[in-house]
Order: sequence, then structure tokens, then C-alpha cells
Amino acid sequence: MRYWPLLLALPMALAIGGTAQAVVRVHIDLSAQRMYVVSSSGSYVWPVSTARRGYRTPRGSFAAKSLQRLHYSSKYDNAPMPHSIFFSGGYAIHGTYATRSLGRPVSHGCVRLSPGHAAMLYDMVRREGARISISGGR
Repeated sequence: MRYWPLLLALPMALAIGGTAQAVVRVHIDLSAQRMYVVSSSGSYVWPVSTARRGYRTPRGSFAAKSLQRLHYSSKYDNAPMPHSIFFSGGYAIHGTYATRSLGRPVSHGCVRLSPGHAAMLYDMVRREGARISISGGR
């Protein structure tokens, strides 16, 4: 009987010490050209632009590897990539000023979002981390 207080305290200790940290879940559907986001601040669905014909956006599951508030592409004429979230090599989710193209595959492989949505996602991922999944096709 003297172990009951310990047994009762164990679940509470695990609950306090083992609390899972929120992680932003990002899913990109290449077929629909949509991004689905679930975070502690809410759920969102945003249009994106991914790889056009002749290029590819990698499919699979990824972690956010690095974040850069403003990155310039060394490969594509120093093009600005605001609120970049790199997830695989040189591939990133980032803002674009070509918002009329959102919802269609037009990029060289990155996942483009409107500047406002990119800033929101960047802040969520900076606070919570992220798991990114990409699936679908043309």
C-alpha cells in the first residue's frame, strides 16, 4: 500500500514531462495545387504553385530543415524567396509575388505561396516545427 502515492503520481509526472510539443502538419497535394495546414493556431487550405512540366517537386515526407526570412535564389537569377522553409536540398516552401499563377504548376520545383500565407506559415513553423508531406501528380 505504501506504493500507491507513487503509482498515482506517475501518470501526472508523465503528463507534465511528456507533453507533446505541437508540430505544424503541412500537406501539399500536387494534383489539386493546394496546401493543407494544421497547427495550434488553426487549419488552413491555400493555393500553391509547384513544378511545371520539365521540373519536379519532390514527393514524400520531410521535416523543415532551415528557415530564412528572405532568401535569394542563386540558381534562378537571384529571384527573391520570402519566408523560405527548406525541406529537401534546395527545395523550399516560400512566398511569391506571382500570385496570379497560384493554383497552377509553374515553378522550378519549389512550393510557392502568396506572401501573406508564406509569412503565416513561416511564423507557425518557427514556433512549432513542421512535418511536411507531398503527394499527388498531374
